[in-house]
Amino acid sequence: MSQPEPTMSLPVQLLPEHAVHRLYQYRKSISTRPFTARGKSLKRCGQCLLSERYCTCGARALLNSNAAFLLLMYDDEVLKPTNSGRLIADLVPDTHAFLWSRTEVAPEVLALLSDPRYQPFVVFPGEYATEGQQVLGEINSQSLFALGKRPLFVMLDGSWREAVKMFRKSPYLAGLPLLSFDAATVARYALRKGQRDFQFGTAEVAAMVLDAMGEKANAEALGMWFDLFIECSLLGRSRRPSTDMSVRDGLLQRFAEHMALDSTEKD
Repeated sequence: MSQPEPTMSLPVQLLPEHAVHRLYQYRKSISTRPFTARGKSLKRCGQCLLSERYCTCGARALLNSNAAFLLLMYDDEVLKPTNSGRLIADLVPDTHAFLWSRTEVAPEVLALLSDPRYQPFVVFPGEYATEGQQVLGEINSQSLFALGKRPLFVMLDGSWREAVKMFRKSPYLAGLPLLSFDAATVARYALRKGQRDFQFGTAEVAAMVLDAMGEKANAEALGMWFDLFIECSLLGRSRRPSTDMSVRDGLLQRFAEHMALDSTEKD
C-alpha cells in the first residue's frame, strides 16, 4: 500500500540557491567517494537534503535582516543531512559559507573579515576567549549602523569538538570580538539538550544572535524553520507516523503566517 502524501501542499515557486547549496555542490565535486549517512537509501531533495516527500524548499522565504553570517564549515559538515547551518542561509540573504581548513584560509574569508562594510563577531563561548579578546553579551546594532557597518557573525559549524578545534586553530579569528551568551539566554533558547548548556545546533545559536541584535521576529522565524526541519527529518526517518501530518502542517502554517505578518508590519 502506498504511503499517503503530505496533506498541505507547498508553493511551486522556489527561491534561488544560496551559499550553502553552492558549497554542498562544490564539496560533492571534490569527494573521492560518496558520502554515506544514516538513511542513505532515502531519496532526498538535492537542496534541503530532506526526504523528497517532506521537502521544505517551497516554503522558504527570505527575512528582512540587517545581520550577515559567515559559516565556516568543518570538512564534510555541509554534506550531512542533519546539518542545521544551511537553515540560516535559507532565510538570511547575506549569508556566506566556506569550508574550514587548518592550513589554508580562503581569500574570500579574509576579504569578508576585513571588508569595511562589516563588523565581524565570532559567536562562541566567552570562556574560550584568548588573552585580551573582547567578549560581548549583546550587539549595539544602532551604533554599528551609524558607522555604516553591518554585523557579520562568524559561525563555526561542526560538532562541538570540531568547533573548538576550528576556534583554536584559526589565528585570524583571535583578534575579533566574541559574542557569547549567558546562562539566562541559553536557558530561554533550550530547544534541545546537549552535553553542555551551550551545545546547540548552529541554527539555534543563530536565532539567539538575531535576538541579541534586536531582531526578535526574525529570531522567531528561524526558530520555527528549525522546528519544521526537525519534524520533517523525523518523518523522513520514520520516527513519526507518516499518516499524521498535523504537526508538520501546523508548523508550515505558523511559519507562513509569521512571515506574512512580519512583512505586513514592515510595509
